[in-house]
Amino acid sequence: MSGDIPTFPSLGVPAVKSAVETLNPTRVKLTVEVPFEELKPSLDAAYATIGSQTQVPGFRKGKVPARIIDQRVGRGAVIQEAVNEALPQFFGQAVEDNEVRAIGRPEVDVTEVPVEAGQQLVFTVETDVRPTIALPDLAGIAVQVDAAAASDADIEERLTDLQTRFGTLVGVERPAETGDFVSIDLSAHIGEEEIDTVTGVSYEVGSGNMLDGIDEALVGMSAGETKDFSAPLAGGDHEGESADCTVTVQSVKVRRLPELDDDFAQLASEFDTLAELRDNLAEQAAQAKKFEQGVQARDKVLEHLLATIDIEVPEGIVNDEVTEHLEGENRLDDDTHRAEVQESTRQAMKTQFLLDAIAEQEAVKVEQSELIEYLIMASQQYGMDPNEFATAIDQQGQIPQIVQEVGRRKALAAVLEKAVVTDTDGNPVDLNESVPGAEVESDDVAQDADVVEVEDGAAAQV
Repeated sequence: MSGDIPTFPSLGVPAVKSAVETLNPTRVKLTVEVPFEELKPSLDAAYATIGSQTQVPGFRKGKVPARIIDQRVGRGAVIQEAVNEALPQFFGQAVEDNEVRAIGRPEVDVTEVPVEAGQQLVFTVETDVRPTIALPDLAGIAVQVDAAAASDADIEERLTDLQTRFGTLVGVERPAETGDFVSIDLSAHIGEEEIDTVTGVSYEVGSGNMLDGIDEALVGMSAGETKDFSAPLAGGDHEGESADCTVTVQSVKVRRLPELDDDFAQLASEFDTLAELRDNLAEQAAQAKKFEQGVQARDKVLEHLLATIDIEVPEGIVNDEVTEHLEGENRLDDDTHRAEVQESTRQAMKTQFLLDAIAEQEAVKVEQSELIEYLIMASQQYGMDPNEFATAIDQQGQIPQIVQEVGRRKALAAVLEKAVVTDTDGNPVDLNESVPGAEVESDDVAQDADVVEVEDGAAAQV
């Protein structure tokens, strides 16, 4: 396959020639031949750039003749500057001419450099590419989801959660038990070095969201008592190292829950009676079950597509992403974790390629209102003002990636609209009744994997 640009006989301008060789389903090699005449504008620009940086007695800065620059810095340095400046342009042109969907970082090899007129620049580029995906008929994919009936236990769980929110903490004169709330002072040392100290921290015994071993230490302690224990540190410069910890209990409290009666209903809701509150919680539980149906249907449709469609991934990009991830965790030598990250990264990349292919086939378009909605939702997750979040995303150049993610959501939603969904009782499920569940968020697409963004057409440099 080649992408030769025709010559223009009347102008006598030779063509830039390019050809592509497929190395494997996700990698190609481009060979590009650039006549001297096509490189000359870049060569002139290189002389201008170097001339503006070179001070030669008898010449004004920026007015140094080319022959003097050749004598001072060498013709080779000028040519290298010109080639470096021109490579991204000619690489991009070759990618477009040959309809190559380049991703990742290209590897460039310059094989011929034009030292004088009549010679040409020749370079090769090996680059990963998006795989070609043969999509099957996307209509009528059948999946089964759980029934949407809310049980009495679901309703009671919601009522208990609401009751807990309005509970109060009351001090008790007894040793701490699992579920109690304690106010503690905590310090950690490694040898003679104090790593951290906090005072007056409120903690629920048994919640497991502090240091390992602290729950076992706290059970049985009374106010005023101190105990030592050892635990690996969860973060900081000494992450993973064992530290000597000291915990002191200042107070022990229990949560007292309000009575479940009409007074509680009026306190916790807009309803006058507990019966009305229960009815409302039952409706919420039923709606939550419908939402779960939508999530299940979305996940199962995606799982079905990934299981039935052969999708190649560029292993070079996978390995780069995995290495970067493990370096960030300081776990480069953990082969078991490496295998886990490789699999999740590969799966996330397959998902992206699949949804992009569906979006292209379905001619998915992202409207400005959809982009704004996505940015508002994302800003809430980060606790930021939507306008400030959008500005930050724009300054980081991430808007194209966000548009692509919204397109992926719409692509999967389009497939869901055509799916045949039934519950375990054999009843048809209308996903329009659980619209939020039928939409796919960016973090859901990755299925709790490390999200892998593959960037198109990186610039080539010598």
